[in-house]
Amino acid sequence: MIKIQLTNRQYIIIDIVKKYQPITGEQIAEKLNVTRATLRPDLAILTMSGILEARPKVGYFYTGKSPLSLVEDYIKSIKVKDIKSLPVVVEESTSVYDAIVTLFLKDVGTIFVQDGGFLTGAVSRKDFLKIAIGNTDIYKVPVGIIMTRMPNIVTTYDDEPVYNAAVKIIEHEVDSLPVVEPVMGNDGKQGYKVTGRISKTNITKLFVKLGEG
Repeated sequence: MIKIQLTNRQYIIIDIVKKYQPITGEQIAEKLNVTRATLRPDLAILTMSGILEARPKVGYFYTGKSPLSLVEDYIKSIKVKDIKSLPVVVEESTSVYDAIVTLFLKDVGTIFVQDGGFLTGAVSRKDFLKIAIGNTDIYKVPVGIIMTRMPNIVTTYDDEPVYNAAVKIIEHEVDSLPVVEPVMGNDGKQGYKVTGRISKTNITKLFVKLGEG
């Protein structure tokens, strides 16, 4: 995890490099009236974090990146595959009752629906609540009747940044996204196989991990 807490001397070093780049470590030490050895840990932190760039026989350059922008870069480098969970999937023919039982047993907010191994829809707690308070026989009605169908399902994929997935969750006001991979059916049409899910809980756990360093 990239730390954003720099010391006062490290901030002064950054200012010196900005003003006099390229500048050698010896020259920086002279301006601070300290030895080169004293600065070695500071320069190591600043170069490893990407704030400064060291070029042999030339000196140090300022990269233009602030500590906050480095954290932003780090967050955007985390992929969906790094934090995704196992998907909760049922067949279209599953009864609404059995799907509700699955929802609560797995403790999720959304169940993804498939037919023949292909993602065909999704059903949420809200969808179940709507049908449960009506006069519908939830023991007989298949979940495929009440689900939101493809292509109206917002998806994500393994190599997409988690940041992008989080934006999708917020913009579309859903609690989770199916992680999918394209597959070709026997009829020659492209479909999607569900390989995982990204939820608000996944993202919250990631946020806590980042906070813990």
